[in-house]
Amino acid sequence: MRSLVFLAILGASALAAQPQSASAPSQPPAAAAPQPSPNPDRSQIRVQVNEVVVPVTVTDEKGRFVSDLEAKDFRIFDEGKEQKIEFFTRERGQPVVVGFLVEQSNRMRMYWKTYQDAIIDLISNLMPGDKKFSGYLITYSQDAELQVNTTHDPEKLIEKVRKMKPGGGSALYDAIYMACTRRELVKGEPIEPRRVIVIVGDGHDNNSKYTLDQVIELAQRNLVTIYCVDTVGFGFSIEDEKNLVRLAEETGGRVEYPLQGNYSDVSGYLSTPSDEGNYALKVGTGGYAAAIASGIFKAIANVTGEVTTQYIIRYVPDVADGKTKDFRRIEVRVNLANVKVRARKGYYPQAP
Repeated sequence: MRSLVFLAILGASALAAQPQSASAPSQPPAAAAPQPSPNPDRSQIRVQVNEVVVPVTVTDEKGRFVSDLEAKDFRIFDEGKEQKIEFFTRERGQPVVVGFLVEQSNRMRMYWKTYQDAIIDLISNLMPGDKKFSGYLITYSQDAELQVNTTHDPEKLIEKVRKMKPGGGSALYDAIYMACTRRELVKGEPIEPRRVIVIVGDGHDNNSKYTLDQVIELAQRNLVTIYCVDTVGFGFSIEDEKNLVRLAEETGGRVEYPLQGNYSDVSGYLSTPSDEGNYALKVGTGGYAAAIASGIFKAIANVTGEVTTQYIIRYVPDVADGKTKDFRRIEVRVNLANVKVRARKGYYPQAP
């Protein structure tokens, strides 16, 4: 009989119900299925930890989702040791709570109107009005601000997005910290619904109190999967983009680059000189604007598709070796050639 049963305090619940100082980061739960007490105190929910939950995405060589696999097609390893899959589902439309983190720095001004429309579309798709789906909105520039707390009503978020005007610096890491600690929780998190963050920004941070390493660990402890929509324009590259890659890879998400490939399929690319550069689509023209809009909306559709097409695996860790490492590595394999498997890299078995 598997003997490992962890006991953790869901620190995020306390913070969601009762704000705390920024100097004391929350201690969120380990990767586990919660068993709520009969009369839970919303300011402090205790959970029994005995399962690891792993959302998994499988794509083919062309990036298309592979959505017809069975439990027998998967193998999961914890610190190199194969585990028995206790629960598996591939149902679409599984409950999810999504945090929309939108950059509002000066860097967002050029394409803001198109991003604004795309974000509204993303909210509408991931929050269709069903109570299984919840979301909240955080903006970040000089500071991170919780604009709309967790709700089932997409119109509350959409109304705020319509009124946004970019300007200022960028406190991305503080926004992630806020998403993990300072918003109301939905009963059943992080199992049903599971937790997702979608960042719309370029990865730049010049104003946060917290560091990249701190918020990655916080996201991992909270069982958050992070997706990023990179806002860096075509032909440009910034060092901070690698921050988005780390956030996504460490939590099992992905980064979309909607503005980076807009000319790859255009006849005459790099062969039609213009004052704005050797682009077949001139800046300021309808064709250019359409290409930008198409790239952004395709990225939004890809994020929506992945969030709603994930496999969910749960297992009880077999750690009979007695080791209680602070962070345990996970590997998910699929018995199928030419596919890419994306899942979180590991979990924390207990709160520190």
